[in-house]
Formats: sequence, C-alpha cells, structure tokens
Amino acid sequence: MPMTEHTYRQFDADIDSIRSAFTTMGGLVERQLLRAIDAVRYGDLRCNQIIAKRQPIAIDLREIIGVIHGVNDLERIGDEAKKIALKAQQFVDGKLPIPFDPVLQMTEIVADMLRSAIDSFLRQDEAAAERLIQRDTEVDALRDELIGALMRRMSEDPTRVSEALSLVFVVQSLERVGDHAKNIAEYIMHVVSGIDSRHPARPSAADQSS
Repeated sequence: MPMTEHTYRQFDADIDSIRSAFTTMGGLVERQLLRAIDAVRYGDLRCNQIIAKRQPIAIDLREIIGVIHGVNDLERIGDEAKKIALKAQQFVDGKLPIPFDPVLQMTEIVADMLRSAIDSFLRQDEAAAERLIQRDTEVDALRDELIGALMRRMSEDPTRVSEALSLVFVVQSLERVGDHAKNIAEYIMHVVSGIDSRHPARPSAADQSS
C-alpha cells in the first residue's frame, strides 16, 4: 500500500516515539549502573507494531531493527547493574581488597560509552559510533589489570578471597556493559551504512579469482 503524506507524517511520529523511548531507557540503565557502582564503593512490542503497520524499508527498517536489538542490550546492561548492586552486599564499610580508583576509571569509561551510544543513535552519527567501538580496548585492558591485581591479592591474603572474588565479578560486569554499548554502536553503523560490521561481507567471485 503506497504511503500518503499523512502516513509519512505518522511514520515519522512513530520513529520519534521509539527514539524517545530508547533514550529514556538508556538514561535509566546508566543511572542504575552508576548507583550500583556507588553501592560497591561505599559498602517492547512497539517496534513490531510499527513494522507491521507502516511497512518501512531501507534505512527506516534498519533503524527499527536496530532499536529492537539495542533495547535487548540496554536490558542486559540493567541486568549487569543489578548484579553489581547485589555484589555490593559483600563489602562492609567500603573496605575493598584493592584501591578503587581503577574501578572508578573503568566505570567512567563504560558509562561514557553508554551515553555516547545513545547520543550517536539519536544523531545517527556513524563516526561517533566508530570512535566508541575503539574504546572497548581500554575497557579490556583495565579489566585485565584489575583481575590480575585481585588474583595477586587473593594469593597474598587468603582472608580477603571472598571480597576479592566479588570485586572480580563487578569488574566482569563492567566489561560486559562496555560490550553492550559497543553492540549498540555497531547497530548504528549498520543503520547508517547498511553494512553489518559484525559480519564482514563475503569476497566476491572476482576477488576470490584474483
């Protein structure tokens, strides 16, 4: 069924609606994540309905599918924040097995990645999304550094094994938050360019024969 001017306007309104909902959800999970880290430190059917009703194509369809996938990643970030909050119960009076500054540094990076992912999605900013993806290596390096320090702490002081192990799980959750933010950035790049960076295109027959 061809779209009239009225249905185009309604479709634009629907797109604006899911963008707004996606941004709101992103803000909620970011605040949930930061509150969970503070606890450690101190002791939608809508998309499917639009596809069915409006029959979008090309970039519009990719954006809606990107939202569907992105919402799943936001939900997983919320799950990781909940895990961190539960682990906070293992720490008494903020007594941590290692200095907390590197954990805060890692938190700041992944929270910034999440904010950048939401902002890049709203602006359809492929360049910003690509810069965000590059930051994942910083998160991985901090994860390795922190887990190494915690493993040494456990071997040096067996009385701190439980607390150190709990902080290992916190660090792993933060790393997964970064992964989910990276996923959202990859969806943005797919929306804008139509190329899924997670699945490189197969070489053509001409390329294979050269």
